[in-house]
Amino acid sequence: MTIAQLIAQVRSTMKDKLDQRNRLATELGELRSAESPDEAKVKELRTAKDALDAEIDVLQARCADLEAEQARDDAADRLSREVHPVADSAPVTRDSVVRVGQEPRTYTREADPKGKQFLRDVAGQFFGDYTARARIERHMAEERVERPDVFERAAGTSAFAGLVVPQYLTDLVAPAVAASRPFADICNRHDLPASGMTVNISRITTATSAAAQSSENSAVSETNIDDTLLTESVLTVAGQQTLSRQSLERGTGVEEVTLNDLMRRYHSALDAKLLNDATTGLTNVAQAVTYTDASPTAAELWPKLLNAQANLEAVMLDQGVGDLYAVMHSRRWAWLQANVGTSWPFISQPGIPTQAGGVNYATGYGQGVRGVLPNGIKVIVDNNIATNLGAGTNEDEIYVVNASELHLWEDPQAPVFIRAEQPPVASLGVLFVVYGYFAYSFRRYTNGHQKVGGTGLITPTF
Repeated sequence: MTIAQLIAQVRSTMKDKLDQRNRLATELGELRSAESPDEAKVKELRTAKDALDAEIDVLQARCADLEAEQARDDAADRLSREVHPVADSAPVTRDSVVRVGQEPRTYTREADPKGKQFLRDVAGQFFGDYTARARIERHMAEERVERPDVFERAAGTSAFAGLVVPQYLTDLVAPAVAASRPFADICNRHDLPASGMTVNISRITTATSAAAQSSENSAVSETNIDDTLLTESVLTVAGQQTLSRQSLERGTGVEEVTLNDLMRRYHSALDAKLLNDATTGLTNVAQAVTYTDASPTAAELWPKLLNAQANLEAVMLDQGVGDLYAVMHSRRWAWLQANVGTSWPFISQPGIPTQAGGVNYATGYGQGVRGVLPNGIKVIVDNNIATNLGAGTNEDEIYVVNASELHLWEDPQAPVFIRAEQPPVASLGVLFVVYGYFAYSFRRYTNGHQKVGGTGLITPTF
């Protein structure tokens, strides 16, 4: 198929889409003018019309690209007629060299694996690089069709539109020294609602009742059920970095290293917020089990962990505790493994060898469950846990958590946003910002999580 035929095909498809859009617009106008419009139908039509608009934008961009290519080929044809070929050369026609098929994405893992070209284009478009701007615009048109939900969230209220990072780049974060998000990764993940700054949860705080009937035909027990609204705030984690134009244009790997590190800081900050927030963080909603000991040992700590498990079961009753996790600092996990002794659990547990206080899975930091304790509690190591607690500011805590009651709402694409702002231009700077929205709740049930802390968890000695 020639380019001219492709252009005609794209224009024909675009005309069909425009006709569909116009019909939807007419139907939407009629529906809105009714005395009692069907709001659900209005929303459905508006969504369909917006989707067609996105498709039309992509077709327009595609048509413009093909027309530009056609113009370049026509110019080459005119030039070839002005140049006399060598006698032995075979004539070359446009049809013999042009092969048009499915167009690849502007930025792909194969062509730009570390996102270097993308980030240069982000910076370059604000310095008058029109080819960079064209590539960014084509990329954004592709996002409108393939990820419309992400594109909508990227539209900002500032003077410059948000840019959507190519999805494959979010998986290519370079390793860096960061606490990351081991605890956040065991939480129940939910998609954050597309709008609003709170997440509302209904909690049944007054239950119904049942009792033995005192006699035949006498009144039976009745208590009116009632709930209380639990409201959790939508929060933002963000980081920024201003890079000089010199570092972008003359440096090697500056862009990708900066972006990758910002993403690592994002995940660590989110995880730390879940654990340590002054009001709703795990450390402040978990019920305390105190372990006081001037010479702590693993054998003495062990009953405290069972105490925490018993407390959870007493709270949850028929709701069950699901998977139990002991979330601890890496220094505490190493200390537990360093302890040896002659006292062993009285009750044998499935999968735990005789005369062993647990099993180490030998997995690395941030790679999931590190081991299992004798009562089946899985161990998660997270160095976002504070180590400056207690009167001596040298204690940490062990959280015994009910996995079914750890709830985390995140934007499914976060963190995938980057903004280039113009103010730093005067100092030859480029501003990069990584951010994301999230909400969490560990408070559906009072004392639904436990923490073991006290002087028995001071800085361990080995």
